[in-house]
This record gives sequence, C-alpha cells and structure tokens, in this order.
Amino acid sequence: MKAVRVHAPGGPEVMKYEDVAAPTPKAGEALVKVDAAGLNYIDVYFRTGQYKVEFPVTLGMEAGGTVTAVGPGVTEVKPGDKVAYTGVPGAYAELAAVAAQRLVVLPAGVSTRQGAAAMLQGMTAHYLACSTWPLKSGDTCLVHAAAGGVGLLLCQIARMRGARVIGTVSTEEKAKLARGAGAHEVILYTTQDFEAEVKRLTGGKGVQVVYDSVGKTTFDKGFNCLAARGMMVLYGQSSGPVGMFDPQVLNQKGSVCLTRPSLFHYVATRAELLERAGEVLGWIHDGRLKLRTELEFPLKDAAEAHRALEGRRTTGKVLLIP
Repeated sequence: MKAVRVHAPGGPEVMKYEDVAAPTPKAGEALVKVDAAGLNYIDVYFRTGQYKVEFPVTLGMEAGGTVTAVGPGVTEVKPGDKVAYTGVPGAYAELAAVAAQRLVVLPAGVSTRQGAAAMLQGMTAHYLACSTWPLKSGDTCLVHAAAGGVGLLLCQIARMRGARVIGTVSTEEKAKLARGAGAHEVILYTTQDFEAEVKRLTGGKGVQVVYDSVGKTTFDKGFNCLAARGMMVLYGQSSGPVGMFDPQVLNQKGSVCLTRPSLFHYVATRAELLERAGEVLGWIHDGRLKLRTELEFPLKDAAEAHRALEGRRTTGKVLLIP
C-alpha cells in the first residue's frame, strides 16, 4: 500500500510517498480503509521534530474510513462500519490498523470525510468550550486564529453556549468567515493591536478566557486581555513555542490561570470519547455545527498541503485523499 512517511525531521520536502507493507490487525485492533485523513498542525510538529517521535514515521493522527477486518477480541466495531478516529498515528496511508477502542462509528448521514474533518478539531473545540473553561452566558472569550480549523468550530460552539466571541484573523476574507461562524467582533491583527482592541471592546474589563493556538507571538499580550481570575488556554504553537514563564505573572495579571491542555486527556476513556464525539457528530448531523472543508489534496501531494497550512493559506479543514 501507499503511505506518506518521514525518515528524518525537516521541511515538507522530507515527506515521502512510498510503498509500505499493509498492516494486519492484531488483537483489539481493526483494519480501516482510509477514505480521508485530516491535516492538523500536530502533523507539522511531528514532521519537524518539535514533538519527539521515532523515525521513520507515517504521519497523520486523524482519519475517516471503512472497517475491512478486525483482530481477535474486537467487539466495538465490525467489517463494513463507517468510522472515524483521532489520536492514533499513521493516518497518511491507504490502510491503518487502529485500536478498536479509539474508533467511533459514524451516525447515519455523517460521511467518512466529515468524520475525518471533525474528530480532532471538533473535539478540541468541544473540550475547550465545554470543559477547560465551560463557557456560559455572560462570558466573553478571545479566539485566536478564528478562521482556522479549530477556530471556526470554536466560534460556533462558544456562540451556541451563549458567550460573546471576539476573534483574531489575518485577512478580511478570514474575518468574514469568522463572523459567519458566530464571532461577534473580529480583530484584524495584521493592522490592529489585538490587546488594545480587546480592551476597547470590553470597556477595559477584559475577557474571561483566551483560547490561544498561536503561541509565541500572541502569548504574552494575551494575559493583558484577561479579566481578573480569567484563564489563558494555550493549546497550540503555530508561531513557535513560548519562552520561559514566571508563575508570578499569574498573580500580577489578576490571579489568572494558565493551562496547556491536550485532547488526549479529554478523551482518555472510551466513555468520554464516545460522549464528546457523539455530541460533536450529532451537531454536525443536525446542521447545528458547520464544517468548512476548503481544500482536499491527493495523499501523494501531502507535502504541498503542509506548505499551504504553514503558509497560512488555508481556512477550516484540509483533507488528504488516498
């Protein structure tokens, strides 16, 4: 079968579309024919070596597809089931052997491509808005990269929960997308100082929570946007990792909190995975949560997809099609 593998860390050029042996499902695993793999910034972190991994590695942490075989002891899924998953390496491939415990059977009416687009980013937006800081009516949140894959979903879920949403974006086109996803106010950070704008929009009070996937270029100023006892939620680092941090800053900024969460810890059990995925996929099925899949690349062109993502030329979700 074909897969995209990386033999040493580096730029998009290190990604090789090559023949590898097809996997056989072991006990507790299912074999999934991948219909679509989701492109996520975590794939870049693994490719570049920011996140440690043993090379060579098949990239990809998210996919939707069809179960073609199961190993001994599997009861969660059966051949023919349409499924989606995240958190299991090796999705940039035609076939993937996946622990059946991590597979979610898709509801009727939700396609495998929608599943691939929803699992990582959809459940990330869900835990951010519903668990890390459970937004409620009267809260105001700041969403960085509001037109990105997580950002567009986070704006929608935050609005659903009754919060006021302020988003930051880099272009007028992205501003329109963020507003369409529910952002009440959008800051064009390329021409406006987002800290000053947040203070103006909140009458100097600040926001209850900052959702920051950007990292290095936004992190420090984000604390100045928080209301007393608010929360900085750093869940990514698309501009690079943040530097050393003095916890005394949390006191100085108003007894605020800092957390660096990961989806893995919010779907650690199968029960929580099914509950969180079930709510996200249910909203998609009912039309309450809209997915934007702007670009699809053939799997062989995964390097070009990474260039588009890193060049900030994408909005919403990007899929790779084997």
